[in-house]
Amino acid sequence: MTEDRLQELELRVAALEQRLVDATPAAPGTSSSDAEATGDRWAETFWALEGVRARRGDSSHVLWTGDVTLPTGTTAQWQQTADTDDLLAAEWDGPAAVVGALGHPVRLRLLQELLRGVASAADLTEAAGTGSTGQTYHHLRQLVASGWVRQTGRGHHEVPAERVVPLLVVIGACTR
Repeated sequence: MTEDRLQELELRVAALEQRLVDATPAAPGTSSSDAEATGDRWAETFWALEGVRARRGDSSHVLWTGDVTLPTGTTAQWQQTADTDDLLAAEWDGPAAVVGALGHPVRLRLLQELLRGVASAADLTEAAGTGSTGQTYHHLRQLVASGWVRQTGRGHHEVPAERVVPLLVVIGACTR
């Protein structure tokens, strides 16, 4: 009787271990051959990459995509691919200003509050803790100039829908 129970327990543990292996995605940076060799479920884990490969062939590409519903109820869907060779050959001076605008904690807080639904400069000043509307406008001007924010009316701003997913991708990439 004890041997039957032990055998049943071993089968249950083996089944649980297999479920864990099946549910564990490949580690970031894992190649398809590494994933297949280790038994990871490449196609399920990297379904977006498989879609890019099917559409773009053997060339090297980067993909960013998202389907977002913000706390305000606003939705944003975005996807973009870029050829790696084109990205590496391009001048990076232009993007430096766009990326640089994200390089200040106050501007990041302003963007975060805008995505949360705070729109007026006065409310942004309070929510972001900038101290004065003058400081808030200073940072908003840089965000507007770089395309991360647009003015929607007197003293009101928003993150344009086409910038929501790229912004969240940048933030997500920086937190890993």
